[in-house]
This record gives sequence, structure tokens and C-alpha cells, in this order.
Amino acid sequence: MKHYLSGRRRWSAAAAAAILFLAACAPGGGSDDDDGSDGEQQASDVQTDPAEMGEITLTVWDQEVRGGQAAQIEQLNAAFEKEYPNITIDRVSRSTDDLRTTLRLALSGDDAPDVVQANNGRPEMGQYVASDLLVPLDPYAEAYGWTDRFPASIRALASYSDDGSVYGEGQLYGLPQMGEIVGLFYSKSKLDELGMQPPETTEELEAILAAARDAGETPIQFGNSEPWAGIHEFGFVQNQFVDAETIRDLGFGRPGSSWTSDDNVTAAETIVSWVEAGYFTEGFNGIDYDTAWQNFAQGDGVFFPGGTWLVADLTETMGDDVGFVLTPAGASGENLVTGGISIPWAIPANGQNHDAAAAYINFITSADAMATVAETGNLPVVDSADQPAEGLQAEVFEAWAEAGERDLLVPYLDYATETFYDTITAAIQDLLSGQADPQQFLETLEAEYTAATG
Repeated sequence: MKHYLSGRRRWSAAAAAAILFLAACAPGGGSDDDDGSDGEQQASDVQTDPAEMGEITLTVWDQEVRGGQAAQIEQLNAAFEKEYPNITIDRVSRSTDDLRTTLRLALSGDDAPDVVQANNGRPEMGQYVASDLLVPLDPYAEAYGWTDRFPASIRALASYSDDGSVYGEGQLYGLPQMGEIVGLFYSKSKLDELGMQPPETTEELEAILAAARDAGETPIQFGNSEPWAGIHEFGFVQNQFVDAETIRDLGFGRPGSSWTSDDNVTAAETIVSWVEAGYFTEGFNGIDYDTAWQNFAQGDGVFFPGGTWLVADLTETMGDDVGFVLTPAGASGENLVTGGISIPWAIPANGQNHDAAAAYINFITSADAMATVAETGNLPVVDSADQPAEGLQAEVFEAWAEAGERDLLVPYLDYATETFYDTITAAIQDLLSGQADPQQFLETLEAEYTAATG
């Protein structure tokens, strides 16, 4: 077991490297020189003392429904209400899919929530910005010092032009609490039984998958009835075969790359071959994400490709038996890993308590809040170098550090266009169920990508 302090100095440098990567990924840099005010609310207009805001019920919609996520927001909500007894938080928690399907209607109504978590990709936040459904946060960023606490590269991942067409520059529309990467969780005891070590290459991974299947184990625990999980699963395979620049171009909808390139074909063919070889949970398209990771935690499965939002839950169930590594290096030559920021907190334009909402977001993203985020088993988006960790959390911190130092982070694939989430999730389900072959799958993605990028 590695203790966090052994990597603390390395993590501080890696955080800076990760910031440089994020700035490179998002077009533009979210320049602090342009306040983007255009006659809108200024920092001087912002009321920042919640105690002086009167009696308020603040309606907050979130998707912090899993153990570690739920624990941190429950603690922070309680602390906020204790600090400001004049404000009562009416929390509405929903699954990620439930939130994304109900949020647009809620934002459009006269009785909109005061604070929401809005996915920062073009299909959601980009469209909400274009429809004037979210409040630009720049005056609050200035008033609360967010431009000092959160690097421009982090803010760029929740920034848009006024019409929502340009991602990565313009005004700020959300603030995250956590960083996240989608790596490879594994059962240490099951690998020991197989006489194997955590895989460093695709070749080593596939040898373990075959050995696990032959031993009667589930090689990869997977549930895809909530189709966003398929994006992570395909991305995990794609990262082993496609270079970082291509994935970044495709993920951010930049011109110049192609979904039908030979390396993408290899990735699509590989994941299909894994399905055919029996490496995934039987009937995975009928299993939901939470059931899949819970099955893994309870001993069904050698591997679970998943995100760092599961650290607290898996630690609670598996203890020292769970480990975490970056994606194995294949033909891409690098341990590329999908990652970025957690779903940002935003303020609906139709909400009634904008200043109180901003004060709440400031509270749950403060330095003290980052300590709570870490204590509950999560990965703070900033200030991680100040947090102690051990066990699985220390492994995750080191993986995040390594990804930053070596410029290994690549974006979520559904960022590409306004409708790419629906396109890629349906296409992946068709691919993995055998309703589309790899070429048809990639041509579907290519058609939308080229139409959007010219």
C-alpha cells in the first residue's frame, strides 16, 4: 500500500501539467482579460454574504447519488445550513440519466431550480447557453475569486460563447467540485488467483481476460442499459489503439481527424472481439451501471473499467482488495485515459435566488469543501496536494498525477457535437449487440462528425 505523502511533491507538479493539457484540449483559453460583461451584471452588483439575503429556500438539483458523492454533498449541505440558518436547502437528487432527461424542461419553466448540475458538453450545457437558460458566472467568479482558485483551463471546460456555439472560451457557466478519470479497477485477490499482475499493455490485458474466462470468472464486469456507460467502455478500448491528438480532435469536434481511420477500425473490431470471446458480463445491455459496479464490488468480475467517482463505494465494499491503474498501453503507445471535470454546478436563469445560488456554489467548491471531497473518497478538482490519502484513493491520486505529468488525458467522446451523445450511445449499443458491424458503427459517427466540422 502506498501512502499519499510519497507522491505529494510529484502530484503538485502533475496538477500543473494536467492544467496545461486541459487548456490545450479546449479551444481558446478562457482569457481573464475579457470580462464578457457587455452591460450585464458586474461583480460590484453581487451580494456575497448569505446571512444578509433573508429567509430563502434554495432548490438544488444534483446527481450525487452514489456513496462517496452523496456523502460529500450531504455533509456540505449540512455545513452550509449551519453556517447560514436563514437558508434552507431543498435537495432533489437524481441519477445522471434522469437529470439529463428532465433538466431542460425544468430550466425552461417559471419555477426553475436555483442550482443544478449541468453536463458541460455541447449536447447539454452548450444548448442551455444558446437558449439563455443559464446565468453567466463571470461576475461571481470575480467577486469570489474563482479566477484565482480555478485555473483558466479548468474554467474553459465549462465556458461557452453567448450563442453556445464555441466551447472552451467566452463566459463561465459552471464550476466543478471534482476531477475524474476513467481507468481500470481490478480485484487484487482474483489477479493473485490467476497468477497475474495488473496489466501494463493490451497484450497483457487480453492474456488475463482469456485466463479469467477459462477459470470461470467474469473478465470484465459491465452494464450498458444506461447507454452512457458504453461511451466509457468504448473509450477505454479506443485509448489503447488511437493516438491522443486524434481522440482529442474527435472528442472536441475539431476538423482534421476521421472516425473511419485504420486505428479506429482496430479499436471497434477489438471491442467486438471481446464481446464474442465472452470477456464481458453476459447480457450486459440489460444491466444498469450501478448493478454492474456493485456486482464487481461483491466479487463478480476481475476488472471494472470505471470512473474515480466510485472510489469511496468500492473502498467501502472491497477494502484493500481493489486496485486502480491507468488504461493499458497498446498500439497508441501511451496509457491514455479519458478524463476531465465532474458535472459542473450552474445557476438557472429562471431561478429566483441567483446570489444565494452563487454563494452556495462558492461554499461547496471552497478550499474547506475540497477537504470534505477528499475525506469522503473523491478526487478534488483543485487543492489535491493538500489532502492526505491512502489505499485506493492514493492510487487514484497517483494515477491522476501521472496522467497530468505525461499528458495522457483525453476528453469524453460525446463532447463532439450538440447531438453526439445520442448518436454515439445508440451506435455503441448497436455495435456491441451485433446490430451494426465496426464499419457501419464508425460511418455513423463519421457522418455526424464531418457534418459538424466541415
